Amino acid sequence: MRRRYLALKVEALQESDEQELKNTVWNAVLRLFGEYGASKTGLFFVSYDATKSYAVLRCTNAALDMVRASLASITEISLKPAAIHLLGISGTLKSLREKFPPE
Repeated sequence: MRRRYLALKVEALQESDEQELKNTVWNAVLRLFGEYGASKTGLFFVSYDATKSYAVLRCTNAALDMVRASLASITEISLKPAAIHLLGISGTLKSLREKFPPE
């Protein structure tokens, strides 16, 4: 199974913790694609740095478009306005961190 790593920038009015971000992303995937679709994504949270608003996710290559659509549909985290921007995608964690380091 081929995997893809996604570098994300979280823009929100209020700093959120890792669990809030996980719940928001999972709910977006479930809302758009249901439980069966969510099970196909292989979604995994590699890391999240709340101070830099930088997150790294892993998903399957086949479900990349599903995850991207779900991230684009997010407008709030914990009832506060927010947006999640995709900085980049890579096939390995090492190259992702080289190309898109946390700012």
